[in-house]
Amino acid sequence: MSLSGELVSSANQALKSRKVEMKIPNKTFVVTGGGNGIGRELVLNLVRSGARVAAVDINEAFLETTAKLSDNRGNISLHAVDITDRKAVEALPEQVIAAHGSVDGLINNAGIIQPFVKVSELTWSQIDKVLNVNLNGLLNMTKVFLPYLLKRPEAHIVNISSMGGFLPVPGQTIYGASKAAVKLFTEGLRSELLDTNVHVTVVFPGAIGTNIAQNSGAMTPEQQAAQDTGKIKMTSPLRAAQTILDGMESDQYRVLIGSDSKMMDFFYRLNPKGAAMLIYNQMKTLLAN
Repeated sequence: MSLSGELVSSANQALKSRKVEMKIPNKTFVVTGGGNGIGRELVLNLVRSGARVAAVDINEAFLETTAKLSDNRGNISLHAVDITDRKAVEALPEQVIAAHGSVDGLINNAGIIQPFVKVSELTWSQIDKVLNVNLNGLLNMTKVFLPYLLKRPEAHIVNISSMGGFLPVPGQTIYGASKAAVKLFTEGLRSELLDTNVHVTVVFPGAIGTNIAQNSGAMTPEQQAAQDTGKIKMTSPLRAAQTILDGMESDQYRVLIGSDSKMMDFFYRLNPKGAAMLIYNQMKTLLAN
């Protein structure tokens, strides 16, 4: 057998030796960004499926709305926490365990986008904010919860990257850099945990019908109107959440959400320069506003 064949065979054996499923019922999950968008739908879907959920968000009012929408409020605990505040995050695991008895999964969903402008027009504070929330916040949550997850018979970490994490989007360059870092961090973490019972999945959403732009302070009314013309096909947060949870339960390595993400993933592998030009032509009107 050739060296490449031996490597492939070894990888396949390693995968076969792992348990490949962690079912949702009777498990406890921590979901960041649980106050709106995909995060809210993740919380509601998990509870409907028989899980207990610790919903984390910086906005307490948004969390309360999520809880009111649930048909089983008793299985949700609310944690108004800034995930970039490391000390606050360090206190979370014991709070979750006090509320639910254990923690079996972490879904790092919280994220913001940048204003739709070129890097030269961004302030340092805008750059720092995007990097702190999208990367450092995710690192804080992962580092703090990982020791607890390693003690469970079966556990899972899901990190939400973005189509912009593998494909350059002008006007979202810093956001894309943060999500590219999430991509590689997640893939490296999965490899480090292959001999444990903690499974890891990375998710690449395309255009999702959420209010992330408004919550991030990233769009002017004119830019929002340009995006809402219907030229960009959006995936609903509900569908995105279900796709994420299906991917987690089947221990998928990577999950692509939306026809745009799937198509651009293929196109970018085939022709990186051509894919970048396609996205530039679609997004340049936003930069012009």
